[in-house]
Amino acid sequence: MNPLFKNFVFVILILLVVGGIFSLLYYPASAPTETSTTQLVGDINQGKVKKITVSGDTLDIVYNNDKTAVSMKETGTSVADLLNNLGVNKEALQKVQIDVKAAKEDLWSWLTPILIFGILPLVVFGFFFWTMIRQAKSGAVQVFDFTKAKARIFGAEGHGKEKITFKDVAGLKEAKEELVEIVDFLKFPKKYLAMGAKIPRGVLLVGSAGVGKTLLARAVAGEANVPFLSVSGSEFVEMFVGVGSARVRDLFQTAKKSSPSIIFIDELDAIGRHRGAGIGGGHDEREQTLNQILVEMDGFEKETGVIILAATNRPDILDPALLRPGRFDRKIILDPPDVHDREAILAIHSKDKPLAKDVNFKEVAERTPGFSGADLANVANEAALLTARQNKTQVDQKEFLDAIEKVLLGPERRSHLLSKKEKEIAAFHEAGHALVSTFSPNTEPVRKISIIARGMAAGYTLQVPSEEKKMKTKTGFISEIATLLGGCTAEKIKFGEMTTGASNDLARASELARRLVKEFGMSSLGLIAFGEKNEMVFLGKEISEQRNYSEKIAERIDEEVDMIIKEAQKQAEQILIKKKDLLDKVAKTLVEKEIIEREEFEKIIKGGNGKKA
Repeated sequence: MNPLFKNFVFVILILLVVGGIFSLLYYPASAPTETSTTQLVGDINQGKVKKITVSGDTLDIVYNNDKTAVSMKETGTSVADLLNNLGVNKEALQKVQIDVKAAKEDLWSWLTPILIFGILPLVVFGFFFWTMIRQAKSGAVQVFDFTKAKARIFGAEGHGKEKITFKDVAGLKEAKEELVEIVDFLKFPKKYLAMGAKIPRGVLLVGSAGVGKTLLARAVAGEANVPFLSVSGSEFVEMFVGVGSARVRDLFQTAKKSSPSIIFIDELDAIGRHRGAGIGGGHDEREQTLNQILVEMDGFEKETGVIILAATNRPDILDPALLRPGRFDRKIILDPPDVHDREAILAIHSKDKPLAKDVNFKEVAERTPGFSGADLANVANEAALLTARQNKTQVDQKEFLDAIEKVLLGPERRSHLLSKKEKEIAAFHEAGHALVSTFSPNTEPVRKISIIARGMAAGYTLQVPSEEKKMKTKTGFISEIATLLGGCTAEKIKFGEMTTGASNDLARASELARRLVKEFGMSSLGLIAFGEKNEMVFLGKEISEQRNYSEKIAERIDEEVDMIIKEAQKQAEQILIKKKDLLDKVAKTLVEKEIIEREEFEKIIKGGNGKKA
């Protein structure tokens, strides 16, 4: 509701209340009986009147039966003259007690006009002026608050009901060890100072999205017995120049007052980008904010009791001055969880869910390579949602496995019906992927084949690595490209032509082949990396890639990419022609069942006397 309208309604209510009070005070409860002077004379002659009280021009009459009445006389005329002129009986009049009083002044007769026309308007106008002044003061306070840092402050109790400690963070062993040292220094600084050690000024958490950077920072807030100030990098930047740097100053002043303390800046890349990349130059608001952060972290007035903790997934675009020793001295790299960490993460995110006895987190962890902590939390939540949708009371293993595919590819689209011909094409396409992957060297085993549409895919072939791999060879890359081209190759072998269903496979294969040549040096061009990315950013996207090679080299790169694609296609074609009977058998099974799990697929391969190359 508009504040002005609320004030107006409030004033109207006050006026109604005051008017009601005046009405109750001014008007008597019951009006007295009025009588004329002629009737009064008749009553006196009949001996009915007991007493008459004269007050100014008002005659208050009391009868013998104690009833009262009021009558009026003319101004300047006495009661005796008035009654005599009207023919009163003098003997009867002598029996009536007549009292004469000074004319009483009616208080409300002069007080009411003063209240209504004098005091009440002053009260109303005074209320409006008071309201306006109060709003002006609050507006001024808001203007000054505009430069205040919008940091959430957490004390030793962490996050209250949502308190998180290092026990709630699975994996990230090395990262937790580094942060435990920070927390320990804040709790027991003398132990480190006695050794002449200096705690790092700033700690930068680096990792891809969802690996647990913010979660780890919340765990630090839960572990540390010092004030913890949390703020996002985007909260410093406003449309007004100078606001960001003012908020940085206020943030560090607040931290210094409660020293020792920890400042956590989430998404540091929002304000820490490389200076000079913006159009505004030194007057750019982000650069002003970054300059203030640099000064606060390591300027003339260096505060040792404040530790800055920051998180980003784009360390490559941060300004070098921000990363030098004395500012962010320590970088903590957060890797995606391995199979053991994924199992522990799933257990943490499923501790409040009713689990069936057949739930095996190890199998779920093995099926989720490359998943981050956020992805695994989403898998556990989707499994619970699928269970509730089916009105079950416990989450079993099937729900977890279905949740993996939903997170990877999206929900099933069973309403996306294919014609009989399209279904057959999709079956041969997915069977081609599966067989090329199975009989190619250095590939991962096939876990599931399906021609039920999920998300944007009309069908899919899931491969799960048997072990975690950090490095890959050229043979493995060629096999991966051959697997991607296995779908369209199977279509050509069976139907003589390919369909548009292979467009995504071709894009991924082409990109991978180009990376082999330009980034990994796995071509005849030698151990050279080609191309440099231009870090100038417009609306969040890179404008272009700077070419550090000639047109002649560009032609050779295209030739190498073409050779890799053709080599992989030849490999896929040889496998599928050699295993054509198995291709027909797998595709026929897919048309009938729509889904083939790993065990059934391996039985088909063994039944066809297929042996992996």
